[in-house]
Amino acid sequence: MFLKQNELFYSYFERWVHTYKDGAIRKVTLSKYQLTLFWIKKLAPKLRIGQIDRIKYQELLNDYSKDHEKQTVMDFHHHIKASILDAVDEGLISRDPTRKVIIKGKAPRVKKPKFLNQFELHSLIGGLNLKNTVSIDWLILLIAKTGMRFSEAIALTPNDFDFAHQTLSISKTWNYKDGGGFTPTKNKSSIRKIQIDWMIVSQFSTLVRELPPEKPIFVDGKIYNSTINEALYRHCKRLNIPTITIHGLRHTHASLLLFGGVSIASVAKRLGHSSMNTTEKTYLHIIRELENKDVDLVMRSLSGLC
Repeated sequence: MFLKQNELFYSYFERWVHTYKDGAIRKVTLSKYQLTLFWIKKLAPKLRIGQIDRIKYQELLNDYSKDHEKQTVMDFHHHIKASILDAVDEGLISRDPTRKVIIKGKAPRVKKPKFLNQFELHSLIGGLNLKNTVSIDWLILLIAKTGMRFSEAIALTPNDFDFAHQTLSISKTWNYKDGGGFTPTKNKSSIRKIQIDWMIVSQFSTLVRELPPEKPIFVDGKIYNSTINEALYRHCKRLNIPTITIHGLRHTHASLLLFGGVSIASVAKRLGHSSMNTTEKTYLHIIRELENKDVDLVMRSLSGLC
């Protein structure tokens, strides 16, 4: 037991990640744990698992918080805490040192707008160059009107469209980061059918008519997220609207639905979120605005009952 307690904490964490996370979570999530490992090595290279108490753990978080925002520190804490609780269960640490931890962090940077309003989105769609052949602009239009993730959109094949029922099936993603190929969706909830409007039906039924039914519509060789973002950036600058990313179109889509009165449950299902909690957390600022409007509406209604 003494030998195990004497193990360097970063070594224990690395072993813990390999044992419990490697092969069980997506690569992008695994990379976040590996980044946490990098910072543990950098900030506490000599810290041993048996030495960790509340003060040492708080000091580690404090050191990390000097260069990171509060939310990032919270994520760092959650990664480490999971491994430490296992160490407590194994008897390597006598008490949970993460109890009553204080999360600090740098003041958040002024963030760029993540989504467009209805007028700005209308300007963007009107400014797209939609020719008779598949292009980046068609991809931008489809993501704006469906709220799909980028990896879902570029995995679409003509067979995924059901023009008769005005639906689009999401059942896979495209592994654009690692050389291409179809991969599973982010979670089970991401497998879904999205209702599409008659304009999309009309436009895409013609666009994909002659294309191979099971081949990705938007993939011709390697495809990069940055290429699409650059094209979107140029459109936004030219149209004098806020510059957003392709993922910002997903936020735009969800935001307009919420402001339009669509329920959180329906928005969560359309976006492929694993739970409504994800939707509520992501769009909390919009939900609060809507709640304020609801309060005003209730007060006006009650004042008329004299």
